[in-house]
Amino acid sequence: MSEAAENALDPGRQENVERILAAAERLFRHYGYNKTTVADIARDLGMSPANIYRFFTSKVEIHQAICGRMLAASLHLALGISKQPLPASERLRRCIIEQHRLTVETMLDEQKVHEMVVVAIERDWHVIEKHIDRLHAVYADIIREGIEAGEFAEQDVDVAARCIGAATVTLCHPQMVAQCLAKQNRARPDELVDYAIRALK
Repeated sequence: MSEAAENALDPGRQENVERILAAAERLFRHYGYNKTTVADIARDLGMSPANIYRFFTSKVEIHQAICGRMLAASLHLALGISKQPLPASERLRRCIIEQHRLTVETMLDEQKVHEMVVVAIERDWHVIEKHIDRLHAVYADIIREGIEAGEFAEQDVDVAARCIGAATVTLCHPQMVAQCLAKQNRARPDELVDYAIRALK
């Protein structure tokens, strides 16, 4: 049985999982991912490390779950924008600009959070790959509607979505965003997005 299924059958289990994740994220943000141990998380919650291991097999698994929640918030934002009653080009523009804003606010404002995200990227976790695929699927749906409405040229929507993602990766990839924020010789987010969207037309 999967963890999600177990949690659905046992609300108490889900409550403990959420408590562990909340404590871990708080400690990761304060001390940094590398300096925080499972024992630290257990101590913060007033329980033994053995209790933590009843719900997560390792600190890596806890980290994956926290990153999964952050990425889920990002996807939820994109999905909400994709359903707004706006032209496809404007929805696509807002999706990418808001992804950039979220990246800056949640992943870069605090150095310790940035460290946590960088560790996840360097390990190339499947949760990140799945997130990219889901985000591209949102872009593809918007592009398809834009083609149907005559906003965009006829084209393979999946290829177009991947190309839009690649063209604007510097706005959403935490390490690239961190490197580009202080640079004066880079295109502004709105300039880059508008340029990429013009290619669809």
